[in-house]
Amino acid sequence: MSMLDEKLQPMFEEVLRRNPGEDEFHQAVHEVLDSLGPVVAKHPEYADAAIIPRLCEPERQIIFRVPWVDDSGQVQINRGFRVEFNSALGPYKGGLRFHPTVYLGIVKFLGFEQIFKNALTGLPIGGGKGGSDFDPKGRSDAEVMRFCQSFMTELYRHIGEYTDVPAGDIGVGGREIGYLFGQYKRITNRYESGVLTGKGIGWGGSLVRTEATGYGTVFFVDEILRSRGDSLDGKKVVVSGSGNVAIYAIEKLQQLGAVVVACSDSGGYVVDPDGVDLALVKDIKERRRSRIAVYADERPRASYVEGGSVWQVPCDVALPCATQNELNGNDAAALVRNGCQVVAEGANMPCTPEAVRTFSEAGVSFAPGKAANAGGVATSALEMQQNASRDSWSFEHTEERLAEIMRNIHHRCLTTADEYGQPGNYSAGANIAGFTQVADAVLALGVI
Repeated sequence: MSMLDEKLQPMFEEVLRRNPGEDEFHQAVHEVLDSLGPVVAKHPEYADAAIIPRLCEPERQIIFRVPWVDDSGQVQINRGFRVEFNSALGPYKGGLRFHPTVYLGIVKFLGFEQIFKNALTGLPIGGGKGGSDFDPKGRSDAEVMRFCQSFMTELYRHIGEYTDVPAGDIGVGGREIGYLFGQYKRITNRYESGVLTGKGIGWGGSLVRTEATGYGTVFFVDEILRSRGDSLDGKKVVVSGSGNVAIYAIEKLQQLGAVVVACSDSGGYVVDPDGVDLALVKDIKERRRSRIAVYADERPRASYVEGGSVWQVPCDVALPCATQNELNGNDAAALVRNGCQVVAEGANMPCTPEAVRTFSEAGVSFAPGKAANAGGVATSALEMQQNASRDSWSFEHTEERLAEIMRNIHHRCLTTADEYGQPGNYSAGANIAGFTQVADAVLALGVI
C-alpha cells in the first residue's frame, strides 16, 4: 500500500499492529485515510482529539459459538460475529453475512465502511456489521432455521431498535431474516419490528428494500452522467454478479434505457449482444437456483465464458456487484482500453487499490461503494422509520425517497471534493464527507 500523509501513516501502522492478519480491514482503513491528509491539515482538532484512532477501534466486538444440529442429527459448530463499530450518529446499523469466508477481518472491514456509508445517507444511523462462517447453500430450510435460531439465541442480548439493528447481506435474505426475527420475538416476548430490517412486506418490511441497493447504485450512476450532460439511455453496461444487487441494478438500468450486455456468477459470465433477458436471469437464479451458464443454453445469440473476467467485455459503464476485490488492476486496464466511462461499486470494496488508481489516472469516473451502494442501508433506515410510526409507505413514495437520498449523496461527494481541492474525485468526496460528519459527532460527545 502507498504511504499516507505523514500525520496519518503512524496511525495506520498502529492499526496494522493492533489488527494482525486482517487484510480486508487494513485495505478499508487505508482507503479512507488516503483521502484525509487535507482534512487533518484544515482541522487539526481531529488529530489532537485522536478521532481517527477512535474510529478505527470498534466500540464493541462480539464473537460467539453457534451450535446447531443438521438433518442427519450431527452437531455442527459455527462462529458468529457482531462488530458494533460506531454509534455517534445513531444505533449501529449494518447487515449480517452468512458465508464460509466470514472471519473477524471481513466483518471489521464491512463495519468500518458502514460507518461512513451510513453517515453519507444523512440518516441517524451508526455503523456495524456481523455474520457467520455458516454457508446456507445446500442446506435445507429446517437446517437454516435451526442455525438462525441458535445464532439469534446469543445475538438477541446485544441488539435492539435503539441499540443495534442488523439487516441482511450475502447469504442472508428474507428466509433468514424471518427465522432470526421469529427467534428474537420468541425470546424477548416483544414484537419489536425495528430490531431487524429486510423483513417481509406482510410483517413490518418496506417496499423497495429488496431492490434498494441495485436501484440506488444506478441512481448514483445516473447522477454522474447527468452532471456531464449525459444519460444512461443507450449506454452499454456490464454488471458482475447475478444475485440481488446485480438483478435489481439490471432492472433499473433497463428501465432507464441502458443495454446490459453481460453478467456473471462465480463460475463464469454470459454475454448477450441483444441485452440481458432479466426475466430469464431471475428465473435461473431465484427460482431454479442454478448457474448462469444455463442462460446461454436458452438464448440463441448469448455465449458463456467459463472462468475468465467479465471486465473484458466492452462497455460504457461497469457495475461490480459481486464481492470484495473482484476487479483488479488488469481488469481496470481492460475496461479503460475498451472505453469505459463510469465505474460504480454495487458491492462492498469490489475494486482493488490498483484498479481504483488505474481509473483515476485514466479519468474514469469512479464511485466507491460507501456512496454508490448506500441505497440498501438508506432504505433499511426508511423501514425503521415506518416501523417506528406503525406506518407503511407505497412503492412509489419509498422509491422517490431513495432516489432523493442518492441524489443528495452524489451532491455531497462532488461539493466536498471541490471544497478540498479534488474536483470530480468521488472517492475523496465520499470519504471526507462521511468522516467529517462522524468526527464532529464524536467530538461533540466527548471521550466515551
